[in-house]
Amino acid sequence: MADKKKKNVPPSAQQYQSFQDKREVKRPIVKNCIKAFFVGGFICFIGQLISTFYIHFFNFTEQTVGNPTIATLIFITMLLTGFGVYDRIGQFSGAGSAVPVTGFGNAVISAAIEHRTEGFVLGVGGNMFKLAGSVILFGVFSAFVVALIKTILIQWGGL
Repeated sequence: MADKKKKNVPPSAQQYQSFQDKREVKRPIVKNCIKAFFVGGFICFIGQLISTFYIHFFNFTEQTVGNPTIATLIFITMLLTGFGVYDRIGQFSGAGSAVPVTGFGNAVISAAIEHRTEGFVLGVGGNMFKLAGSVILFGVFSAFVVALIKTILIQWGGL
């Protein structure tokens, strides 16, 4: 099928395509994946340290330590984003810094910082949840659907 496409392409376009293929910069996919893996893992390691800190010093249990840990990670991310550090981490690691919950905090605060010149209500408040609002909406909706399915299966399925 690829040969059919090449036959219909004029010779000048074929020459340009071969010229472009020779000069295209190859992306280091394996290297990028390794960097993302280690940076994302390090962020999760920091989260585990925070959880352990809360368990030992504030008498949280393993079941109740999740929310304060996530809130602390998001707060740290917002501080690092405000100082411009998290952007450099994101440029280095790519998805490694975007996939954990810290990526969500970065998305919220980046939009707020970007639109702060428009005022607090229309700028920060109106634009802060452009990206995060859809994440929250679909997260809540999917949790509702899963809970509904689970309730139906338990109530009527006898599980």
